[in-house]
Amino acid sequence: MAIDLGTVNTVVYLRGQGIVLNEPSVVAIETRGGVKQVRAVGAEAKLMMGKTPDGIETIRPMRDGVIADLDVAEQMIKFFIDKAHGGHSRMPRYPEIAICIPSGATLVERRAIRQAASNAGARKVFLIEEPMAAAIGAGLPVTEPVGAMIVDIGGGTTEVAVLSLRGLAYSTSARVGGDKMDDAIASMIRRKHNLMIGEATAERVKLAVGMARMPDDGVGEIMRVKGRDLRAGVPREIEVTQGDIAGSLGDLIGQIVETVLTALEKTEPELAADICDQGIVMTGGGSLLARIDEVLADATGLPVIVAENALTCVAIGAGRAMEEPIYQGVMTEA
Repeated sequence: MAIDLGTVNTVVYLRGQGIVLNEPSVVAIETRGGVKQVRAVGAEAKLMMGKTPDGIETIRPMRDGVIADLDVAEQMIKFFIDKAHGGHSRMPRYPEIAICIPSGATLVERRAIRQAASNAGARKVFLIEEPMAAAIGAGLPVTEPVGAMIVDIGGGTTEVAVLSLRGLAYSTSARVGGDKMDDAIASMIRRKHNLMIGEATAERVKLAVGMARMPDDGVGEIMRVKGRDLRAGVPREIEVTQGDIAGSLGDLIGQIVETVLTALEKTEPELAADICDQGIVMTGGGSLLARIDEVLADATGLPVIVAENALTCVAIGAGRAMEEPIYQGVMTEA
């Protein structure tokens, strides 16, 4: 089993079956008589975000691609292991699990991921760095002496890496991703329209009219957004344009471009020559933001391709690394 334990979504790959689960990394915890218990996990828990009564709270145990709440993360991993195998079973399951980690994860963060997976019932835990898993999932020639560049924009981090011969020749990580984009959209709407919107609404706006560069007419598509008026304190509906959203995301897109340019500057000349031919491959949910590939192509002067299975590339790559002997050595036993 391979798990892409993402800040926003968790994707599970099962040997011989492929992707069997793709759900939000959210857990709803209910407190009764001082005792905490899991009320819901995944999609069901996400529906409760911002709408829970007293005694129930929704928690996202992952932050910036690593575990922020160990106990809740354990419960979530356990639930997803059971669900991926077809539901709860009386017989305990002890699968071997490959878990994806950001390339910039510290030893403490790696230990936390290993501990959470072990406590959730894993017999053996392997760690694979996200850029390597994404490259394998996107079908890049990572085992050959050819330079390849991957840009993986997730919910919490953007991973940029140059790969060759089963290893990372250069990797860097920026704490910029889908979550920061949602925050930027919510801040812009609060500042410009005096309207408070929740996380789920900000994400919906990003998916519907999010854009990495200004539309040609400066306005683009228009979307109606509901929230709470900060002055009157009552619900209100406003209109936001694609131009507004592109403006609010400008700084974050700039940080991603800067991270890619830094990686290219620090790449060995021979590998840089290969990247010139192969181009840059983008994966992760953030790569689906409209026209972000154009922005990156213009800034670097290189061809930029968005991977076919951008959302599930990392989990597919980690699963293939476990299944196929050709990728031996890309994972480390935790």
